[in-house]
Amino acid sequence: MGSRRPRLPGFGEDNGGRGGQGRCGRPGRAGFQYQQGGRVAGSYHHHGPRGATQQWRPAGPAPVQPPQHSDGGGGDGPSATISPELRQAMDDDDAPRDPVDVSASPETLSPEALKVVAGQLEALSMEGGEKSAVVFQPIPLPGCSYKFPRRPGRGRVGTRCLVKANHFLAELPDMDLHQYDVSITPEITSRVVGRAVMEELVKLHKVSYLGGRLPAYDGRKSMYTTGPLPFTSKEFHITLLDEDDGSGLERRERTFKVVIRFAAKADLHRLEQYIAGRQGEAPQEALQVLDIVLRELPTARYEPYGRSFFSPDLGRRRSLGDGIESWHGFYQTIRPTQMGLSLNIDMSATSFFEPLPVIDFVSQLLNTDIRSRSLSDAERVKIKKALKGVKVEVTHRGNIRRKYRISGLTSEATRELSFPVDQGDTVKSVVQYFQETYGYTIQHTYLPCLQVGNQQRPNYLPMEACKIVAGQRYSKRLNQGQIRALLEETCQRPHDRERDLIQIVNHNSYHDDPYAKEFGITISERLASVEARVLPTPRLKYSEAGREKDCLPRVGQWNMMNKEFALEPVLPAIYVRPDQVERALKARFHDALNILGPQRKELDLLIGILPDNNGSLYGDLKRVCEIDLGLISQCCLTKQVFKMNKQILANLALKINVKVGGRNTVLADVVSRCIPLLTDKPTIIFGADVTHPHPGEDSSPSISAVVASQDWPEVTKYAGLVSAQSHRQELIDDLYNVTHDPQRGTIHGGMIRELLMSFKRCTGEKPQRILFYRDGVSEGQFYQVLLHELDAIRKACASLEANYQPQVTFIVVQKRHHTRLFPHNHNDQSSVDRSGNILPGTVVDSKICHPTEFDFFLCSHAGIKGTSRPAHYHVLWDENNFSADALQSLTNNLCYTYARCTRSVSIVPPAYYAHLAAFRARFYMEPDSSDSGSIASTRQAGSSTSRSTRAPGGGVVRPLPALKDSVKRVMFYC
Repeated sequence: MGSRRPRLPGFGEDNGGRGGQGRCGRPGRAGFQYQQGGRVAGSYHHHGPRGATQQWRPAGPAPVQPPQHSDGGGGDGPSATISPELRQAMDDDDAPRDPVDVSASPETLSPEALKVVAGQLEALSMEGGEKSAVVFQPIPLPGCSYKFPRRPGRGRVGTRCLVKANHFLAELPDMDLHQYDVSITPEITSRVVGRAVMEELVKLHKVSYLGGRLPAYDGRKSMYTTGPLPFTSKEFHITLLDEDDGSGLERRERTFKVVIRFAAKADLHRLEQYIAGRQGEAPQEALQVLDIVLRELPTARYEPYGRSFFSPDLGRRRSLGDGIESWHGFYQTIRPTQMGLSLNIDMSATSFFEPLPVIDFVSQLLNTDIRSRSLSDAERVKIKKALKGVKVEVTHRGNIRRKYRISGLTSEATRELSFPVDQGDTVKSVVQYFQETYGYTIQHTYLPCLQVGNQQRPNYLPMEACKIVAGQRYSKRLNQGQIRALLEETCQRPHDRERDLIQIVNHNSYHDDPYAKEFGITISERLASVEARVLPTPRLKYSEAGREKDCLPRVGQWNMMNKEFALEPVLPAIYVRPDQVERALKARFHDALNILGPQRKELDLLIGILPDNNGSLYGDLKRVCEIDLGLISQCCLTKQVFKMNKQILANLALKINVKVGGRNTVLADVVSRCIPLLTDKPTIIFGADVTHPHPGEDSSPSISAVVASQDWPEVTKYAGLVSAQSHRQELIDDLYNVTHDPQRGTIHGGMIRELLMSFKRCTGEKPQRILFYRDGVSEGQFYQVLLHELDAIRKACASLEANYQPQVTFIVVQKRHHTRLFPHNHNDQSSVDRSGNILPGTVVDSKICHPTEFDFFLCSHAGIKGTSRPAHYHVLWDENNFSADALQSLTNNLCYTYARCTRSVSIVPPAYYAHLAAFRARFYMEPDSSDSGSIASTRQAGSSTSRSTRAPGGGVVRPLPALKDSVKRVMFYC
């Protein structure tokens, strides 16, 4: 993980097989090591035949079979060809290539570019020989004419039931919508001002010039009507008055020139055809129009943010600490589904600044009273970062509440500040100015002033004379206490969440919405009732050493009773001060090697017991162990050790076992080789994710992680690799790469290639099937991610052996969506778990899913608190011809093999592991002391150490430090 050897052999150069040094795991180690030929406590071993080790020879061209899908359930019936063979479109090697930009919009792309990408996706093939070493930059596209795999019928396996979903049926009339371009001069950047201008225009000219129509405006450049306006182009002049500041003076007038021009008709017929399955490409423009129409009234009523709306009146406000409070609201968007158009509405909450006097906000932020002392430099920096960009109103002028935006904080105290009052040499202090001009005596002169206005001519305002304006969203990163408070505030049991959803729909009164009426949109007030199925629970196999050799989970969980592990300590425990941990770790490691060296053994594990508030200690310990020493470690908090809770200790045992190469459990169906499209031929399962830095961390890179199964058919052990890449880039850069060395020639590398080779070393087999679960991709990025990453997979395979093209299924896993499923009857104890949620294994592939494509919602876990969120799986590429039942059952069964607990988890484990690996990699980044540096993600540690891998000067992202080989081979990230 982290970095790879300069040159990796191809499959033909790898002589590793089963047994000896070619096996996966940690050769020659004691304790929990996993060996193919024997049995070790804490690991299950399958002794069935695996076949002879294959020799990988160059072969002649082998055509890749096109993906086939059936129209009916279960895979029967006529098949439809999705794509012929994979062929990479080759372009000029010397031509410059632009970097991939996933934010490109369809409007910026020519029809020719669309055709090129369609060709790339529909015909991606790997050329043999040296051509496969050339890296081709794909064209960035949010959409093209390629069609994702169609649904291969609906699933039939499982117990049928009914659930409710937070989707509300939307019906449209058969009418034409007209789009108009809106140009406002002078140009404005605020949607609020733009809406105010258009609101005034409609109020003045609706009857006289707009034909009585009520237009929907997006706040920027577009306006929509239900029919044509009486003109094709017209100019208006609109005057707005500035907000009344209470001074009684005449308000400033601003005049805007508004030009409205006819642009096009928005075709709703294509949307109807798309939902019916007769139109391949989603008409995004029509969906955008409907979203704009249904957002008009909520935007006027509430505070909009993204696709959500917030108000202090939609639920109780709660202080989150440090001058921040939570507001409740709702999310809404229109979606095409199998049942027609659906309005997806969900409860939402976010953080806002409390409308406090600035001096009170600062006291909360610093958790101390500042009214009687000056501030330290560190406190000034913290206050400046918290308040920059925040809007305040003055309180020292009676009813005059003029508003300003904070641009900074003075480095001097208020009593030391002065400024020139005219063009001469006259200088007046801030204290004197406020006394003489406003009759206001500044009390806290030892505090700095707020700077408002521009940096060239700043205005100074005393903290005590300012109050934070209400309704400002807090967009910076919340601390752990604030996150905990926000989660507690938003955690709702399913029955309560469903009740609040219905109240929101009733409160919004879509039937009385003047914009919905104007456009003829009707919204149902009832949640959609959806057919679902509860998939069978898989039986799990444990080690033969325990008294209980298998178990059947109940409601998504089981326990570790009668399952055995064993571990012998090499050295007794020692106590070390936090500032001496690195030195003590290295000394202790060498002591252990001195003891184990004569026995030809290596140290398997370090157990670290950390203080409850350990700052950056956790991350530092992981970095030293995994980067410097090549040592696996398990940390736990002091309070958990003294509790001696059996469940906590059992969970620690689970993590330790897989970290040292063991296996906790395996699906019983694997033993009998009866899992379709998994146990029939060597299959490798990948998980991939990209984690991005938190908002405001503009110097920190994104971290990509890829894990892959290293045992077959068990698929329980996953090796992981990570790589740093450009800030907030979603496409994974390092899946496959090629470098050229003057002495060694062309060098192939990349995470996919290394993991494929590792799989063969561990199993003695080359993968004939690839399942790729990709986490964290939004719908607007599907095409770019598929094109870029499938191309990388193909090239990595071809670089190992000529014409090596295993069949690929590429599945996106989404958790950040707003679909929730509720029991049809909350009082039916047979259809809910202990938390009141739907049962684990509940799958939905009808009604609220995509009209034609292969997707499904799966709630694979039992709820603990709040309302369970099902995972959404969307198949973007399928050469393995999965039926709905086969993929849904496999995905659900895999969720029971997660190594860190005795519960089924909410997303498929390889995607989960990739997230953990990417999260761990942030500890490997070098510390960065700059003010704008990133804050390391430290959910476990709570650290505030700034770390970055950006090169000096903000240039190329530096690679992460290399991970030791002994660490890469095991699931160290667990």
